[in-house]
Amino acid sequence: QVQLVESGGGLVQAGGSLRLSCTASGRPSSAYAMGWFRQAPGKEREFAAAISRNGFNTDYADSEKGRFTISRDNAKNTMYLQMNSLKPEDTAIYYCSGKFAPLGDGVRVKSDEYDYWGQGTQVTVSS
Repeated sequence: QVQLVESGGGLVQAGGSLRLSCTASGRPSSAYAMGWFRQAPGKEREFAAAISRNGFNTDYADSEKGRFTISRDNAKNTMYLQMNSLKPEDTAIYYCSGKFAPLGDGVRVKSDEYDYWGQGTQVTVSS
């Protein structure tokens, strides 16, 4: 079993940047496909970005393409989400997620495909 802890959230003005981190413990994160989801007040949790276990494959929600970059450093058991050109509509709690994946597996974009979740980190973008 793996435990996930997010960090890096905060308050930023529109147009600014934040980098979120998700650190895994318990088992090497290199065995897991991972992703970022977000949930705004009054809305359902939605997909933001995903990365394969080896980091070679990534995918993004349409609203994040060109602004967000997902990456991982398996040596540090850490995944990142670099968020640039932030907008007020990016305000949400951001969750990282993990799913044990076989070698060669790709990305997972559906929340029900993931087995492990962090507690979330709040991102607030002011206008």
